[in-house]
Amino acid sequence: MITMPENPASPQARQRAEDHYYAALDRVAEGNHEQAVEEYQKSLAADPNFTDALHGLSRALQDLNRLDEAIEVSKRISEVDPDDVLAHTSLSILYQKKGMVPEAEAEANKARVLGWKQQLKKSGG
Repeated sequence: MITMPENPASPQARQRAEDHYYAALDRVAEGNHEQAVEEYQKSLAADPNFTDALHGLSRALQDLNRLDEAIEVSKRISEVDPDDVLAHTSLSILYQKKGMVPEAEAEANKARVLGWKQQLKKSGG
């Protein structure tokens, strides 16, 4: 499990995280999900709170059918950013793939409520 640092990543660490993140995207585009997972993990070693890399890692693990690991990563996203609709949507999909219907429905509902809240904020209501 990835632990949260006390302080945000330094600019240098963030740059390393982004470099590995873009390398991971290249590996995904090539269809090499194992190497993508390695690059996402390097990105997160530099900046454990980089949610784009967490999302990418979750998806790459899902593509490798490593669903339990993908679930753990998606849970981590919702810890880092509780308002991240995609984290709950991903969890819903992952639970569904595992046949965990009640959990999938609960996460889908969380995503829906967060989406509504975000729409209300945008509309000023």
